[in-house]
Amino acid sequence: MSDPIRFRPHHFLCALGFEGKGYSPEFTANMAALVEGRLRAPGGAAEVIEVTFAADAVCAPCPSRRGTGCESGARIAALDAAHAQTLGLAEGDRLSWGAALDRMRALPPEIHRSICAECPWLGFGMCAAALARLQAAPCGLSPLASRDAL
Repeated sequence: MSDPIRFRPHHFLCALGFEGKGYSPEFTANMAALVEGRLRAPGGAAEVIEVTFAADAVCAPCPSRRGTGCESGARIAALDAAHAQTLGLAEGDRLSWGAALDRMRALPPEIHRSICAECPWLGFGMCAAALARLQAAPCGLSPLASRDAL
C-alpha cells in the first residue's frame, strides 16, 4: 500500500482539474505523477489523502515554495480555509480519493467562483470544467476515469 498523499485543502480541486499545466516543468511532472500516476490510475479511488495546511506533495517542486510555506502565504491560507470549510476538511483528516470525489460531487455547481476566487488559475476554467464533468457523470461511471472520460 502506498503512503498517503499529503494535500492542502485547495489541492483537491486542483487535482480534479489538472490538465498537464503547471508553474514549471518540475511542478507539472510532479503533479502528473500524483494525479495521473496515482489518483486517476486503476485503484486510485482507494488512494489515501492526508490533509495538511503546510507544503504538501503538490508543493514539493513549486517555485513559490518557501520551506513549509509559500511566498503567497496569505492568498494560499485563504484558499485553504475556504476549501477546508466547503469540503469539511481539518488538519490531519484522512480520506480516500473516492471519498474526496464524493465530497466534490456534492458541491454546489458554481462554488468554485467563491472558494477559488484567489486562485490565479480560476480564469482558465479547468477546475470548473472538471467539477461540472464530475457532477454530470452518471452514478455508474467510475470517478477514476481520465478527465476526458468524465
